[in-house]
Amino acid sequence: MSYLQTKGRIFDIQRFSIHDGHGIRTIVFLKGCVLRCRWCCNPESQHFHIETMMVQGKPKTMGRDVTVEEVMETVEKDRAYYRRSGGGLTLSGGESLCQPEFARDLLRAAKASGMSTAMESMGCAKWETIASILPYLDQYLMDIKHMNPDKHREFTGKSNELMLENARKIAASGLTELSIRVPVIPSFNDTVDEIKAIAAFADKLDGVKRIHLLPYHRLGQDKYEGLGREYTMQEFLPPTNEHMDMLKKAVESISSLTCQIGG
Repeated sequence: MSYLQTKGRIFDIQRFSIHDGHGIRTIVFLKGCVLRCRWCCNPESQHFHIETMMVQGKPKTMGRDVTVEEVMETVEKDRAYYRRSGGGLTLSGGESLCQPEFARDLLRAAKASGMSTAMESMGCAKWETIASILPYLDQYLMDIKHMNPDKHREFTGKSNELMLENARKIAASGLTELSIRVPVIPSFNDTVDEIKAIAAFADKLDGVKRIHLLPYHRLGQDKYEGLGREYTMQEFLPPTNEHMDMLKKAVESISSLTCQIGG
């Protein structure tokens, strides 16, 4: 069977994004995630099964099954923008590694079409799974949320050892441009010491030059209500610009990384 017929489950395709990779991107959001981060802004991505979410008082089906070929028909529409900007396809979720064959074949199809490829991921999978995807991946945008395994488990549902080990292996492979992204979350990892610890780890990874600090926001809060779920972070406010600037300076004080606020 041609890899263009590989099937997967997505819940959205977003065109004309200027975040999540170089240039103008089309982002394909895959269903399914191994974590349950308290602050997740895409709770409709967490479960692999298709579900209904109330959006502005109307039911909306979240999730549909597609082939690589069907997704690429949408991605191809903006080829002219990719060519001018250096953009292309980005996979997001959820966690793309929960659908490894579909993710691999989407990236493979984009590469075969001459497009830049990127993937947002926590790296929470067997190394063999990640290794099968890297040959088709130009940029790995990897979330590192905390260095303390117990606190990581408390706020996301899983420890972080596997993800940190995979970050080391991805960097050492030299097969892709690895950038580190840190969601800055009140009560979880928004102190200078916690951010410095992540930056120090990232600074030791082979070839990593860039770290992004992504400020917490509550834009996904209504989705929880639409899914009949409780949003447990509603008491927390997004960090101020001053606080984010302080964390940026903290990163720069102990690392050689280029630090950017936002995607």
